[in-house]
Amino acid sequence: MMPMGPTRAELLTAVERSPQAAAVHDRDAWVGLFADGGRIEDPVGSRPHRGPAEIAQFYDTFIGPRDITFHRDVDIVAGSTVIRDLELEVAMGAADPGTGNAAVTMRIPAYLRYALQDTETDTETGAGPRIAELQAYWELPAMVVQFVRNGTRAVPVGLQLAGDLLRNQGPVGAVGFAAGFRGVGARPRSHGRRRFIRLLDDLCAGDEVSVRRTLRRDARVQSGESAPLGASKLTAMTAGGSWRKVIVSGASAVAGIDSEAGRAVLIADLTPTGIRRVRYFVDDAARDG
Repeated sequence: MMPMGPTRAELLTAVERSPQAAAVHDRDAWVGLFADGGRIEDPVGSRPHRGPAEIAQFYDTFIGPRDITFHRDVDIVAGSTVIRDLELEVAMGAADPGTGNAAVTMRIPAYLRYALQDTETDTETGAGPRIAELQAYWELPAMVVQFVRNGTRAVPVGLQLAGDLLRNQGPVGAVGFAAGFRGVGARPRSHGRRRFIRLLDDLCAGDEVSVRRTLRRDARVQSGESAPLGASKLTAMTAGGSWRKVIVSGASAVAGIDSEAGRAVLIADLTPTGIRRVRYFVDDAARDG
């Protein structure tokens, strides 16, 4: 008999351990959520962190010094992948003695993609699936604009972040993080962003001809991580729907699509010449129903 993979509940439990460990600043627990060859790309477009040592450096730089609250909208479980549509509330800097508020608090629209790896459940710790890959889609340029709007309060916080980057990751790591500013669709009016929004409009209008024109001729259209879907089926599934919350991060663009097929998330890989891959994530429960 073939072994069964993790259940939906086990996958969601594994994902939920990340905000739980971050909330109590448990470094060992947070780093331990990742598989031995685990990988973080946060934000997508920046230099990835690979393996326990680099993931620990990532924690020390971006997770440990901050209070992060996950305001979750929807979780989509597709195979062994969980897509979380949410807003991150990030509190940075020493709290004001009078109000108790952090010096800088930002709210960052985001999508998180967790690719999970099945492991044998430990009956003592309850550990089950581990994170093989975490990708955080959010817009670094927009975050910086929001950060700067805090005025003089942002100065010491910015200096602390710069110091943490250099101390924990060195000049190479700092440059790698700054790579998140680059991307095919990074600018608000970039061709990549406009092309992606045009694709969303065409999908929700049910216009297959326009969808095919917007995609590259060799584009792959997939259900979940890798199952072939095709432009025709994708258009049929999204026709009559509506799209929401576009995020462009690195060379990727993400949006939510709500339709009769259920709530879904679309991830597109952008190139200067067009869209080369589209992945459509709809919850297994909605698809099977």
